[in-house]
Amino acid sequence: MKSLKVLVTATNYAMYCVEAKRLLESNGVEVIENPHGRPLIREELLEAVKDIDGAVVGVDTWDDEIFQHAAKLKAMARFGVGVDNIDLESAKRRGIIVTNAKGLNSDAVAEHAIGLIFSCLRCIPSLNASIRVGRWDRFMGQSIMGMTVGLIGFGDIAQKTAKKLNGFNVEIVAYDLYPNLEKAEELGVVILPMDEVLKRADIVSMHLPILRETHHIMNDTTFGVMKDGSYFINTARGALVDEKALCRALKSNKLRAAATDVFEQEPVDFSNPLFGLSNFIATPHTAAETYAVYENVGLLTAQALLDIFKGIEPRNRMN
Repeated sequence: MKSLKVLVTATNYAMYCVEAKRLLESNGVEVIENPHGRPLIREELLEAVKDIDGAVVGVDTWDDEIFQHAAKLKAMARFGVGVDNIDLESAKRRGIIVTNAKGLNSDAVAEHAIGLIFSCLRCIPSLNASIRVGRWDRFMGQSIMGMTVGLIGFGDIAQKTAKKLNGFNVEIVAYDLYPNLEKAEELGVVILPMDEVLKRADIVSMHLPILRETHHIMNDTTFGVMKDGSYFINTARGALVDEKALCRALKSNKLRAAATDVFEQEPVDFSNPLFGLSNFIATPHTAAETYAVYENVGLLTAQALLDIFKGIEPRNRMN
């Protein structure tokens, strides 16, 4: 194989994807890493893509303008599942094959969703912060036992979330446009229309992809359908939620608390009014970040790029 260059925009690659980097380099590939510890901003990405043959893509935005500057680019492997940050049609027109890592981060994201649920129910982040400054605050939390959990979307991550929740003696309801009824029956999940899920659930957890029709699917109207004093969790995509509507729902106590791992703008704007609310919990798009996920996704994406370079059909082709 001729000498090739691969840009990695996913962060901490050399630290957590040692075997993947070794695999690429042993096949004559020069690996160019993201040095910033965050997604590349547009100007940085435009400069970085000029002489690359492939890319391991984080959450940076790749559109036709970026592709215009990447004349040699032939292979892209998304370091994750969602490819809404990549213009797949533009990539296809330019002969760029795009893959993802479907299925490899599902358990980690499901675990994180459940962690955020308990953080809300028991106020864990605030209590941790208060004891560290010398306070001995009391907080009367909520037990999840007997609650109804609503899953908006019933794909692989939602199914794994349901499986893990089954041990907590909860009722689980879910909405999906094309539900896997066999899996729902296996997991004891009741499939309902979205409005019914929102009305019945004490806890609503988002698991939809971001599409034109799902953009801001959670807004003043849909938050208004939810139970008074319910909880809202989002580990899917930030653009599913109108953040101003979420802020209003929290301020009015329509929602008792909310927790999110994802935002419309990432990295976040710290002037976002959500950060001024005591009943809002946030993590920095880290749900999928475990040692096992990085190792497995790293190897999958590296192999996908090598397959494309060799003219072999890669796993999880998206366009």
